[in-house]
Amino acid sequence: VFLPNDMDFVGKAAVAPAGGKCDEEYCENDGYILVKKGKLLLGVLDKNAVGAEKHGTLLHELVVVYGVEKGREIMDTLFKIFLAYLDMHGFTMGVDSVQVPEEARREILEIIKEAKKKVEELVASYARGELTPMPGKTRKETLEDLIMSVLADARTRAGEVAGRYLGMFNHAVIMARTGARGSMLNLTQMASLVGQQSVKGKRVERGYTGRPLPHFKPNDLSPEARGFVAGSFSAGLSPTEFFFHAVSGREGLVDTAVRTAQSGYMYRRLQNALQDFYVAYDGTVRNSEGMVIQFRYGEDGVDPTRSDHGRPVNVEKLVKRVVALRGFG
Repeated sequence: VFLPNDMDFVGKAAVAPAGGKCDEEYCENDGYILVKKGKLLLGVLDKNAVGAEKHGTLLHELVVVYGVEKGREIMDTLFKIFLAYLDMHGFTMGVDSVQVPEEARREILEIIKEAKKKVEELVASYARGELTPMPGKTRKETLEDLIMSVLADARTRAGEVAGRYLGMFNHAVIMARTGARGSMLNLTQMASLVGQQSVKGKRVERGYTGRPLPHFKPNDLSPEARGFVAGSFSAGLSPTEFFFHAVSGREGLVDTAVRTAQSGYMYRRLQNALQDFYVAYDGTVRNSEGMVIQFRYGEDGVDPTRSDHGRPVNVEKLVKRVVALRGFG
């Protein structure tokens, strides 16, 4: 309908599993993309195919091989198709999209219970002096790293439970898995549990002497006392959980503000330092005084708009495409 008749493409969709086998014989969630002579034979077109321009996407292939005008024309056609589909079928997300059944809640509570028990065992081992420190770390740092690992694993497992019960046809899951908006982590926090909150990569420690809040005993190393949020956004957070979540959120806001200022100033310095450089008609890079900075632009003379992310030819990709298309005429 919209692809050039002579176009061949092989790729992997965002809905494909992160690890494991994914080819024309089998790929979970129809994640293997195969285009032969302009026809989509296998797979789904999601963010990995027509999202932000990056290495290996269908959009990148279109622009490199057929030019920016053809790429724009195809993207316009795609958007018209998507809008027509939305007019006919609709696509929405409500509170029900992140509600899991009672059975799933019981599984998630069991996962949280197991994680807390593991943390208790680690803390007890640390208190007895039996915890072996990791190379280059103290026993306390080792304990904190192990606790963070246990709680992160609990959130991952809880997210898998939520994803399993919500299903691939849930609109919220579709948005997250295809890369349209949000992520499975967002859905995990809405449907199952928010998880461990951190400040500078560590559990929340600062506050009162030996404890972040007066609601806990001094030197309490349990998950609840150091920023673990067992509640979900749909079920609600307790007052202490809400506070720990706000602490972690504040760090993100400050980082964003500081990073914006730092990157802006860096750009200004680079722009002032490089504003006299230009590519001369002989292909060299020179400054305003005619001094040669580079004998060839980029040291290799490769046009970034026509290259495969810096390489003139991607032989490996060409071989994979030939092999993938062998059984389709």
